[in-house]
Amino acid sequence: MTKTTKHFRTEVQQLLDLVIHSLYSNKEIFLRELVSNSSDAIDKIRFESQTDKSILEDNAEWKIKLIPDKEAGTLTIRDNGIGMTADEVEANIGTIAQSGTKSFLQALKEQNVQQHPELIGQFGVGFYASFMAADRVTLTTRRAGAKGSATRWESVGDGTYTIEECEKETRGTDIVLHLKDEMKEFLDEWRIRSIIKKYSDYVQYPVTMDITREELPQGVDGKPIEGAEKIKKTEEETLNSMKAIWTRPKSEITEDEYHEFYKHVSHDYSDPFRTIHYSAEGTSEFKALLYIPEHRPFDLFTPERSKGVHLYVKRVFITDKCENLLPDYLRFVKGVVDSSDLPLNVSREILQEDAQIRKIQKNLVTKILSTLAETKEKQPEDYLKFYKEFGPVLKEGIHFDHANREKLQELVLFESSKTEPGSYVSLKEYVDRMPEGQKEIYFITGTSRATVENSPHLEICRKKDYEVLFLTDPIDEWLVQSLTEYQEKKLKSVLAGKLEIETEEEKKEQGEKKKEAEKQYGDLLGFIKEKLDDRVKEVRLSDRLTNSACCLVADEYGMNANMERILKAMNQDVPESKRILELNPDHAITRIMQGLFDKDKANSRLDDYCELLYDQALLTEGSPIKDPLRFTRLISELMVAEGETIVGKE
Repeated sequence: MTKTTKHFRTEVQQLLDLVIHSLYSNKEIFLRELVSNSSDAIDKIRFESQTDKSILEDNAEWKIKLIPDKEAGTLTIRDNGIGMTADEVEANIGTIAQSGTKSFLQALKEQNVQQHPELIGQFGVGFYASFMAADRVTLTTRRAGAKGSATRWESVGDGTYTIEECEKETRGTDIVLHLKDEMKEFLDEWRIRSIIKKYSDYVQYPVTMDITREELPQGVDGKPIEGAEKIKKTEEETLNSMKAIWTRPKSEITEDEYHEFYKHVSHDYSDPFRTIHYSAEGTSEFKALLYIPEHRPFDLFTPERSKGVHLYVKRVFITDKCENLLPDYLRFVKGVVDSSDLPLNVSREILQEDAQIRKIQKNLVTKILSTLAETKEKQPEDYLKFYKEFGPVLKEGIHFDHANREKLQELVLFESSKTEPGSYVSLKEYVDRMPEGQKEIYFITGTSRATVENSPHLEICRKKDYEVLFLTDPIDEWLVQSLTEYQEKKLKSVLAGKLEIETEEEKKEQGEKKKEAEKQYGDLLGFIKEKLDDRVKEVRLSDRLTNSACCLVADEYGMNANMERILKAMNQDVPESKRILELNPDHAITRIMQGLFDKDKANSRLDDYCELLYDQALLTEGSPIKDPLRFTRLISELMVAEGETIVGKE
């Protein structure tokens, strides 16, 4: 074959521009792509040699060799894989470009990866990434078994290429990149090492490079001769470890090896909380080695946090930013997922949102949640340690992951009015110990245990010996919007709406008493509502208070004070909400105010009491009062008046 110059179709420049400028966010990706293609080529000859040993040509020592030449400004990627014929070069390189961008992308989507699940990707897809780093690319290849007959392909990426017959002693492919001036960094030993370590460390074939070192000559005793002139010594060194731990049987891996790999992928200094190593088979085949950390990372709640799971395809690193690999509430999980049949787009950086991704995610989530459930059942103390670190993010799943809501609600824990500080109760445990007659699961939200534990809203529940869950994580306000019931028991906030907590018999017994109280205090409630009209929606007698004078409650579906505080902390524009002021009909202050009201409705002291009641209610719910000076002045005046009365009596 004489040297022939051929033209790509007119779309080729568009394709090259797409590859060089749009598909890859990181220029170093070109080396990953070429190493991947070399690995594919070795895969193919290994497969074909099963039925035809002669194509090995007495060379079964698989190798991918990198040859940087700083003087020539070239980087060569050499493999002893299957190689290509001239027709295959045309088909695998030229045809892809000739098909045009639109047809090429469509063909990529339709390729039957099921027939070749072991291959990293179709040759030629990543090949054009070479032009990101090189202004000229020369490919020399000889098909295994075709001795003497080789093909040379060359292009400067300008829409044309040349192809000619040449000589090549060994089978396989050499790709020579004539690097652009600004890309000469890819000839440095440390740069090549770092790229191979990052992307191709687990490729199962050795990726090698000749390393030249200066060292002292050795004497007859084998020791370096001090003061002698150093000599240069070149040795071939393997750059990748080829230790894909996740592909090995679990029985062959020690705990120390698992922990060492965890520290490698997580940059964590401590050992993991749990290790999950398994293989999925069937319609979606992949291997996963996942780790649940023992401690939460510092960036767990920051938007710029790094994802924890690295995606590999046949041991080649693809990305650690696969958003759909795990749901966000499992972002603390670290590790590796390696799929041989996962469809990728042309860049291998942005994964298609297809059924295969969803299947992998479903498998991973199921495995992680079942591991946590097993730990919770068999090692509850260990699970509690985990939950104190990652409980808040696990709760996010109940709000966002509808498919796994039932599994997740078995994993969440809460402090409660019947647990000691630092101890927790599950929803199942809560329901199992509900007293006879209790129909709902009661909870209270707030900023801390100390705040909610002393809330007056709990008083009637304590009187009835009903347990109240303490929900003190910010996510809990969203949690209860999704977790509305458990085992047919509705979750009910003690901060909102009316508490229908009495039995039918109790309602009958207290019915007349309530009517009398409403009749007795009706005008006073109207008076207080008029005085506080700009701040409260309603003033009513309370069913929930037994000791305290008053409290503020939200409507059944209204925003409570805690939710309002959270939204304001998020810089949300939250309008001031009016809540309901409830008064305890059995409290002395209510009777005193009624007495003052009956004696003189214009008594200024009544106005002061209205203000004090409202401020008191704000303080008990953890909200600030608008006029602290007025509040302290009124308290001081009351103390003085009370003191003078006592002294006068004495």
